[in-house]
Amino acid sequence: MRKTAVALLLSVLLFATACSQQDVPSEVTLSKDELFDKIKGGWAGQTIGVVYGAPTEFKFTGTTIQDYQPIPWGRHYVKYWWDKKPGLFDDIYNDLTFVETLEQEGLDCSQETLAKRFAFAEYHLAHANQASRYNIHNGVMPPKSGFWMNNPHADDLDFQIEADFIGLMTPGLMPQTMEMASRVGHIMNSGDGFYGGAFVSGLYSSAFISNNPATILDLALEPIPVESQFYQCIDDVRKLHAKYPEDWEQCWFEMHKKWNKDVGCPKGVFLSFNIDAKINAAYIAIGLLYGGGDFSRSVEIATRCGQDSDCNPATVAGVLGVMNGYSSIPGHWLDPLKEIEEENFQGTSVSLDKAYRYSFSHALQMIKKAGGDVEGDRVVIPVQKAEVLPLEQNFQGMHPVFRDRKDAFMKDNYQFDFEGNGFVIWGNIVCLRSVTADYVARVSARHIGSEVFGLAEADDPYVAEVEIWIDKELDHVARLPMKNTDRRLEPAWKYLLPEGHHTVKMIWKNPHEDYLIRINDIVYYSETPVI
Repeated sequence: MRKTAVALLLSVLLFATACSQQDVPSEVTLSKDELFDKIKGGWAGQTIGVVYGAPTEFKFTGTTIQDYQPIPWGRHYVKYWWDKKPGLFDDIYNDLTFVETLEQEGLDCSQETLAKRFAFAEYHLAHANQASRYNIHNGVMPPKSGFWMNNPHADDLDFQIEADFIGLMTPGLMPQTMEMASRVGHIMNSGDGFYGGAFVSGLYSSAFISNNPATILDLALEPIPVESQFYQCIDDVRKLHAKYPEDWEQCWFEMHKKWNKDVGCPKGVFLSFNIDAKINAAYIAIGLLYGGGDFSRSVEIATRCGQDSDCNPATVAGVLGVMNGYSSIPGHWLDPLKEIEEENFQGTSVSLDKAYRYSFSHALQMIKKAGGDVEGDRVVIPVQKAEVLPLEQNFQGMHPVFRDRKDAFMKDNYQFDFEGNGFVIWGNIVCLRSVTADYVARVSARHIGSEVFGLAEADDPYVAEVEIWIDKELDHVARLPMKNTDRRLEPAWKYLLPEGHHTVKMIWKNPHEDYLIRINDIVYYSETPVI
């Protein structure tokens, strides 16, 4: 009886897959107005989703946002967040830096050009973005800037949240989508972090040629290697959706049990905070599959999955904005957005209105280069299938085994030892210029926040130089700039050491009385996982 049920389920899944593939045409014909409307819908949806999730971003980690918790939306709401927190829109202004570069330098501009324009933009970055910016500032160029040995945040979702523009400029052109994704994504990520952005790029590209969210998801996942953890994670969402088609929370719970873990991000390992690309992409998939194409329902589900609950609904809203078009986004969502459409995003000279036009121009150029027809009012997109991307998997042989809470200040040197094959320090350089020594003595590092330290961070030219000695040999000299855009996120890390006992000593070569280096936590790794 059990075998019969399994066979029936497999036949249903195979039939669904076959039907899904039948939904994909060999070419798609749109009017230029329709293409423009879809591109506008992608940008508008992304921005709406970011704002909708703003009050819940990383407030619900390891839990869903239950129905009793209201999520506000209303008149002037986008403008409120625009004025209150410009950094909220990092999803969009990162995208727009690349869009603006492509507009000015041409669609074939080099990875190095894209990387430098990104790295020297004057806006706040975090996680993999800031780690790669630091690398580029110090001569470590892509793909090394996004490689996990040089970037502890390589599996974070940074590329995933800023890859939307790629699918908007390569509608239905999956080989071109993946080429641009590889050119941009390896600036700040590698492995599953790269696949997250490639996946999102594919979602947008596929939304131009299908009106079925399940088909769009299938097409976007095709170029991702099946051996990768990223593919397996998103594939589990598909399987759970087939098993629990009406219960997104049950799907979320099963995904939480299996996938809600982080091995790379120093802020998230062994904590509830999870900015890993896989689990957050799973929440995108949950929103798309369980929302069934309904804009409001899909955005709400993706938001209520928690964790990065502004970025994930932004992707969902952007994909559905492409699928249905700007003109089909419900008015109560769209009207508040219109108040800021002509205003430039932080650190760029690009507004949404300009983004609509730039991406439309880029899409027409890409369609023509791919052999499509863009003459007159008609656009014919030659739908293409991409090859599977090369397999990349970060942190292989690196299993986090312990998070050691230190709460220590380094004044001239700091040392520790451990058993394993790697470590990463979660900490930062802090400015004492406006803080009394008595206050520092009385208050632990745990309770001293950024509102006290870092007051001179924006333009402070000081750079700490710290020697990192491992097993009595100088490994490297870490530069820790105080300036926000130049900062190094982690004082030190080292992976793939020989398994065994290791000693680490940090020597501050140019200490200054106005600064301290804060050692919050140290995460230790081993080639053997904890059982």
